[in-house]
Amino acid sequence: MSIYAIGDLHLSFSPEVEKPMDLFGHAWKDHAQRLKMHWLELVKPEDTVIIPGDISWGLRMSEAIPDLDWIDALPGKKLIFKGNHDLWWQSVSKLNNMYDSIYFVQNKAVEVEGYYICGSRGWIGPGHDDYKESDEKIYKRELMRIQMSIDDAKRQGAEKIIGVLHYPPSAGNTVGSSITDMFKECGAEQVIYGHLHGPDSHRSGLKGNYDGVEYKLVALDYLNCRPLLIKE
Repeated sequence: MSIYAIGDLHLSFSPEVEKPMDLFGHAWKDHAQRLKMHWLELVKPEDTVIIPGDISWGLRMSEAIPDLDWIDALPGKKLIFKGNHDLWWQSVSKLNNMYDSIYFVQNKAVEVEGYYICGSRGWIGPGHDDYKESDEKIYKRELMRIQMSIDDAKRQGAEKIIGVLHYPPSAGNTVGSSITDMFKECGAEQVIYGHLHGPDSHRSGLKGNYDGVEYKLVALDYLNCRPLLIKE
């Protein structure tokens, strides 16, 4: 059984939502169809796919359901984390009563093949060009959510941790943050994240080994719509 990851699906199957992603460049042309093709090639029913946020353009739950149904119909178990565009996201307990193949992760850790998957949305942090005083409260709240998820993994006896974020873990590709410190301290083997789109943004994200933790960008356009194998 394998673990894959891909984020930023940006689906809009609801007839009430008009958000053609090919407006954002060739990488997004027919992206849902290409994602489905690669998913069916790679992912087996016993596998798990981590989806770190920006699932649907729907603003309300009714608008997001066609997108969630589409994900549910794909093979494998899916672990979904919240992104900044997931405005449809309701009470996590209600969400987790909706689908058998989807688990919505918030403030918890989920065990998969001996690995504990934990994390949160994250946010723009200190050192980022766009960071403002108004971001501080949200950033600190996200630090608390990440720590709650890590603590839950530890309570379950975790020895191997995979961290998940939607936002990048730090302000650049060579610097750390409070978030990278947290994942180093808990002994995470790797951390995956999305949110960054386009070649310039892709280059800005922290990737590779930093402080003993492997960081991987898994945004859909960066992966060319192909889920990334992170553990066999």
